[in-house]
Amino acid sequence: MYRAPVNKIIRSSIVDGPGNRTAVFFQSCNFNCRYCHNPETIHMCVHCGRCTESCPAGALRMAEGKVVWDKEKCVSCDTCIKVCPNDASPKITYMSAAQIWEEIEDDLPFIRGITVSGGECTLQRDTVVELFRLAKQNGLTTLLDSNGSYDFQNDLELLEVSDGVMLDVKADCEERHRWLTGQSISTVLFNLDYLAKMNKLEEVRTVCIPGALENEKTISKVAEILSPYLKEKDIRYKLIKYRHFGVREKYQDFRQPDEEYMEHLKELALEKGFRNIVII
Repeated sequence: MYRAPVNKIIRSSIVDGPGNRTAVFFQSCNFNCRYCHNPETIHMCVHCGRCTESCPAGALRMAEGKVVWDKEKCVSCDTCIKVCPNDASPKITYMSAAQIWEEIEDDLPFIRGITVSGGECTLQRDTVVELFRLAKQNGLTTLLDSNGSYDFQNDLELLEVSDGVMLDVKADCEERHRWLTGQSISTVLFNLDYLAKMNKLEEVRTVCIPGALENEKTISKVAEILSPYLKEKDIRYKLIKYRHFGVREKYQDFRQPDEEYMEHLKELALEKGFRNIVII
């Protein structure tokens, strides 16, 4: 039975899709975003042992060449994450879809659905499909929070069990996207159009950094691609203010946008045809 690496499960969230939801965060991402607010989710632990030397609670130890995490001793101080040289976390639990569902099941009367995130959730595609099937059988909605690198066009099974995708569009062109993430933008932009056409685009998300990214061009690019759908579909565009919290020290020189700048971007999105715009 395959077990996916789970970074954490938030049993009650109002920011990971509509309504009160359970959010499952998987470990590992194929992007390496400079502004990543959770860089400890990017890579898998290489068991270097650095964290075991620093854990103040004694919750980490080496056993047979691997880091072992004791949940009962852990005080969630995140010292291990701060000292990790590999953008990883030793606090990972390998879980099957059935085991994840066991964690969620008691909350069914209080939640509207499940959102899977990461890291990048589509790297755990088989687990997500199985988990979403269980969710659907129990009347829950299902959402993917994705960086857009996955080829959704060739996975109708995944789309069938997913109510929608919250899609990150991080930049406007190949050059800036590669500078920001280390990966191509081509699949992301294809998915933007394809998911809208398939009525599976829950929302678009863009992190806004004045000076470092040409956010106006990103909004214009998104609007250009979605223009055939905006008159008939109320596609939500979430404009996210860059914040320094959690970002790696070497990228802390990015400028945080003020309210005036974010309102300027919102006005631009309105001019481009979006009606449902959220600033967070």
